[in-house]
Amino acid sequence: MYGIRVFFIPYLSEDVLLKRSHPNEVLDYFLLVFSTVLIAAAGNIINDYFDVKADRINKPDKLIIGKYIKPRWAIVSHWILNFIAFSIACYLTWEYETFWYVFIHLLSINVLWFYSMYFKRRFLIGNLFIAALTGLVPLLCGIHFLGLTTPFQSANFMSDFKEGANWISQLNLKIFFIVALAFFASCLNLVREILKDMEDVEGDLLLKAKTIPIVLGINKARWISLISLMAIIAASLPFLIQGYSVFNETFIRVMAPSFMIYLLLIICCLLLLKKPERNNLKRIDLILKVTMLIGCCMPFYWYFL
Repeated sequence: MYGIRVFFIPYLSEDVLLKRSHPNEVLDYFLLVFSTVLIAAAGNIINDYFDVKADRINKPDKLIIGKYIKPRWAIVSHWILNFIAFSIACYLTWEYETFWYVFIHLLSINVLWFYSMYFKRRFLIGNLFIAALTGLVPLLCGIHFLGLTTPFQSANFMSDFKEGANWISQLNLKIFFIVALAFFASCLNLVREILKDMEDVEGDLLLKAKTIPIVLGINKARWISLISLMAIIAASLPFLIQGYSVFNETFIRVMAPSFMIYLLLIICCLLLLKKPERNNLKRIDLILKVTMLIGCCMPFYWYFL
């Protein structure tokens, strides 16, 4: 979320930079990030609450509820965190005169509850919900900044581009960046969710879950993950190719993090060709986390470049 903030710094309007409008915007954005973290934490708590049986088998060394915290205190903690997050959303809605903060926070709280209680054990739909919530984070940040930025035509970032160079240079880069980040974050997290289900088959069977690996089998789930990663790579290639005509001789330097991401995704694809053993799946999951981290840090790289 702070990576997105760094990306939007060149676009911020003069009134915001000089604190003539929204003088507490820096603090407000921290509160937005904080409330998002609280909702994610509450979601993890309620997920662990409903998954105690399965976690005793899948992750006995990471079991917290029932071992360190009583179940009733887990529920209380879940509601306290959500209450604080929703209160922050109400303040932001009043301060910025938009209903989006309350709507997205309320939607996220309820989706995480129903996901943990019911949808997680349904075929595919639970994976899609979590992937969508991941993509919702950049969109929430975009909603915050699009009302605080200068018009696209006066953006400093585009001033050095040749007029009419290609279709990327004709896009509103602010919106394009947010939508692209949300899309690829959702897709990568969807693959991660399938991989996690592959790791947790034994415990999920105890809960009578109908995850992709249980319904279709581990091998088919592995091929779905592999094809999904290859589709992600293929979907991003047109932007990389067109980006070359935008940045020209500085292309390699500007897009260096993207090459690292491609390399890591290719490694994941190669690992998925191997036997889907637990250690191998954990290795792929770790690489995907690193990939997502690099993607989140790209705006910092561009800012200091």
